[in-house]
Amino acid sequence: MDNKTMYRLTYGLFVLTSAAEGRGSGCIINTAGQVTSEPNRISIAVNKANYTQELVQKSGKFNISILSQDAPFSLFQHFGFQSGRDVDKFAGYADCKRSANGLYYITNGTNGYISASVEQAIDLGSHTLFIAAVDDMDVLSAVPSATYAYYQSSIKPKPATQSAPAGKTVWRCTVCGYVYEGEELPADYTCPLCKHPASDFEKVTL
Repeated sequence: MDNKTMYRLTYGLFVLTSAAEGRGSGCIINTAGQVTSEPNRISIAVNKANYTQELVQKSGKFNISILSQDAPFSLFQHFGFQSGRDVDKFAGYADCKRSANGLYYITNGTNGYISASVEQAIDLGSHTLFIAAVDDMDVLSAVPSATYAYYQSSIKPKPATQSAPAGKTVWRCTVCGYVYEGEELPADYTCPLCKHPASDFEKVTL
């Protein structure tokens, strides 16, 4: 079985934002979509390890900012490579505005946002699936949406491995490009940059 088959599915990329108990945060997700049009409902799946998941669970509301093809890699670093438990991601962050529900949405590198209220939460093990009613939404630009494939080919920097000797084996994170040097990657290894597991690494022989 080739696990990379999953990459053939069409994924968008989004910044999920929420707030509870006076604190807000955001994270990158790739699973969001419309599930019904009448009434208008969307679904999102969020890893339970993300602080933003806790905020959605507590508050019952969230915004989805739809990332476009002009999204800079720094946006992914800011919302994807650090935890809201450790830093306030909106402290000094200028590329955002508040929507009618009081939550932030991202204004740079996005082409639209959707505000929603949770109607149902389903425990999926590692993730929570939220089904939510759409409360508000707006188009921000005409730039096409960034798919996961576009992120891999055109946004994510190519890893610098030129200095490694020929024939050396490394493991490369398919999400952020971080390189782990070694013949074997520990099964419980977690990427130090984007926090993705060993299953998201690919073996590369230079």
